[in-house]
Amino acid sequence: MSGFVKTKYHLQSLCCGECIEDQNWELSCPNKDHIALLRAFYDDRQLVIDETLPGLYKFSSWLPVYKTLNGSGAPVTYKSEGLANRLGLKNLYITFNGYWPEKGALMETGTFKECEAYAVCARINSKDNGVMVVASAGNTARAFAKVCSENKIPILICVPQDNLNALWFTKDIDPCVKLIAVESGGDYFDAIHLSNLACQIEGFYPEGGSKNVARRDGMGTTVLSAVSTIGKIPDYYFQAIGSGTGAVAAWEANMRFIEDGRFGSNSMKLMVSQNSPFIPIKEAWDADSREMLPFNDEVARKQVEEIIAKVLSNRKPTYGITGGLYDAMKEVGGEVFEVTNQEAEEAGRIFAETEGNDVEPAAAVAVASLFQAALQGKVSSESIIMLNITGGGIEKYKSENKVAYLKPQLVFPLNPDPKSVRDQVKMLFQDLLL
Repeated sequence: MSGFVKTKYHLQSLCCGECIEDQNWELSCPNKDHIALLRAFYDDRQLVIDETLPGLYKFSSWLPVYKTLNGSGAPVTYKSEGLANRLGLKNLYITFNGYWPEKGALMETGTFKECEAYAVCARINSKDNGVMVVASAGNTARAFAKVCSENKIPILICVPQDNLNALWFTKDIDPCVKLIAVESGGDYFDAIHLSNLACQIEGFYPEGGSKNVARRDGMGTTVLSAVSTIGKIPDYYFQAIGSGTGAVAAWEANMRFIEDGRFGSNSMKLMVSQNSPFIPIKEAWDADSREMLPFNDEVARKQVEEIIAKVLSNRKPTYGITGGLYDAMKEVGGEVFEVTNQEAEEAGRIFAETEGNDVEPAAAVAVASLFQAALQGKVSSESIIMLNITGGGIEKYKSENKVAYLKPQLVFPLNPDPKSVRDQVKMLFQDLLL
């Protein structure tokens, strides 16, 4: 059942420090001094876990929400035995986001993008009568489609046509959800361009991506799950990244726990990974560059075609922006790992063998990076490690349920005519916007 919660918080700009109330779907500093993230500060300085609230919302004291929505699951953290023994790690904790009922993991889309969607759609929204617009490489689209369909929230979802196999569901999707795609050969960056054109239509507004505090703090519930289960802030945080937003969210949650005071005062080192040959964040970080290094669009698209973890294909990551991944890693330390398709596939197989459930390719990339770190001595056998499995149990879920794939209402070319996009998209929602 949906309901109401009373989270008290304010937003602060990381460029000038101004504090603002969250009333008008704020995504950036009102002073527009320069591009920077907003951050939520909660009146509850210590985390309060309310087990009477459903799913993710048990963490609502550190979520910028005012209500609960139907269907939410939550991250589940447990101490590894099988994989830990394989790697000689005594304190490996796995935070599982996906479908694994035996462990209490009930995210039916099989991805931690549900954490984002349930938080974003429960945030105070002055634009409730409009159409939210989301761009996605696949998993985010599936999560937002589920949440918005079940809770009757109008949304336009933009994806690359080559990633439509990620849009699987077990229930009919409500007409309030519309899907459009960019033709084969396009990638996530092209889907973002399409979404930006749609946002020019009156009544349409951007979900905001990494600039949306609810998206980041929704992702941050993975760390809330881990720390509250372990009883201590981990030494290392492992995750595969596309935009880097999840790692930024982990850093922000870490800072809140330090202020909480009950779980230690250390900062987790951010051990993040990308799927080779598409490694723009690694290349920028290794060059100690705040800015992304120049690259050819066609080369980037070709690299995206090659990787198995398509959801990691972000050419416009949350990296150099103030408060982004570059700042996070400069403050706490860490490394960006490069993982090949073969390494990821092998890591995924070993995870299934040792832990007992399947993981999606991006999560397998994270597992492979942990293998690299352990074998290279970058973590010790005593280190407290959080491995964020950002998606899993998908094959398990599909084996237990009949799935159908959502098809796009419109497919646009790589360089679409802006007016044509606006006119056609507006027609999709003509009944909803009357």
